[in-house]
Amino acid sequence: MTPDEQDIIYMRRCIQLARCGCEGAAPNPMVGAVIVCEGRIIGEGYHRRCGGPHAEVNAIASVRAQDMLERSTLYVSLEPCAHYGKTPPCADLIVSRHIPRVVIGCRDPFAKVNGLGIRKLQDAGVEERVGVLEQECVGLNRRFMTFHRKHRPWVTLKWAQSADGYIDACRASHEPAARLSSPYTQVLAHRMRAQDMAILVGTDTVIRDNPALTNRLWPGGSPLRLTIDRHGRIPGNARMLDGSVPAHVYHEETIAQILADLYLRGVQSLLVEGGAKLLQSFLDEGLWDEARVEESPSLLRAGVRAPLLEGMCLTGRRQVDGHWISHYRRADGEMW
Repeated sequence: MTPDEQDIIYMRRCIQLARCGCEGAAPNPMVGAVIVCEGRIIGEGYHRRCGGPHAEVNAIASVRAQDMLERSTLYVSLEPCAHYGKTPPCADLIVSRHIPRVVIGCRDPFAKVNGLGIRKLQDAGVEERVGVLEQECVGLNRRFMTFHRKHRPWVTLKWAQSADGYIDACRASHEPAARLSSPYTQVLAHRMRAQDMAILVGTDTVIRDNPALTNRLWPGGSPLRLTIDRHGRIPGNARMLDGSVPAHVYHEETIAQILADLYLRGVQSLLVEGGAKLLQSFLDEGLWDEARVEESPSLLRAGVRAPLLEGMCLTGRRQVDGHWISHYRRADGEMW
C-alpha cells in the first residue's frame, strides 16, 4: 500500500468519526481526527459538542503512551483552528506535542482560521499535507462551508407532490391540505427540521394550513420559524407565532435580503417548505443548494402545480413506503 493510499484510508476514518458529532457539534463543523504511529491507530476523537474539546484534543488525549506522539501522524478532516475561542488553538497543541506530520482533509473557511492553522504548523516545521478526500470533507460540512464562503445559509427546498405533479388539491380555505406524505416520510421531514437552523413558509401556507413548523417527531430541537407577510394578512394567533419556539415575520424583504439577514443572525441552514410560489421564487432566483422532493403514488388530477424541476441534477432517489424521495442539487452548484 502506498503512502497516499494510507492517507486516504485514515481520512475516511476521520470522516466516519466526524459524523458522530452530527447532533451536538452545530453550529461548529463536524470534525474527526485519527493518530497513527508505525501503521497502527493509537488515538481517535471527534468534536462532540459546541464549546467542548475539538477533535484533535480528544484524539491526543486518547493516546495512552503520549511519547508516541513524537513519531506519529495526525489525520484531521478540517484544518486545525489557530485562534482562541471557547477552546485554545488546536494548532498550538499539535506543535507543543511535537507531532511531526499532519494530514488535513480541507481548509477551514472561517475567517479566524482560513489557512492560519496550516501556517502555524508550517512555521513550526511540521510536515503537512492538505486536500486528502477534500470534496468529501467539504461536503460533510456543506452548511458550515456555504455559510462562511457565500455569506448566506445553505438552502434546502422541500415539498411533496402527487404522482401527476400537484403540490395540493383545489380546496376551500377551511379544507385541509392534501395528504401527500406517509407517516414514516413525515418523520423523515421532521428529521430535516431538527437538522436545519431555520424554516420558512409563505403567507398562504400560514393562513390556510396554520402549521406549527416545529420538530415533534425526531430527537433534537426545532428551527427558527420564519414567514413572509407583505400585506399584514397573518393573524396574531397563528400557531407559528405561539411563542413556544422563536419566530420572525419578514415584510418587504427580497429573498436575497432575507438570506443576508439570516447570515447576520448566524443561521447556517434554511429549510423552505412552501408553498409553491415561494419555492418557485427560490428556484427562479437561483438561491438554493439542495431540493428534496417526495412523490406520492396518489393522483390529484387538478390543483396547485408543483415547482418546475429545471436546472437540477438528480443526486439520489429511493422508495420509502411506496413514495419516491428524490434529492437534487443545482446543475451549476458544487457536487458534494
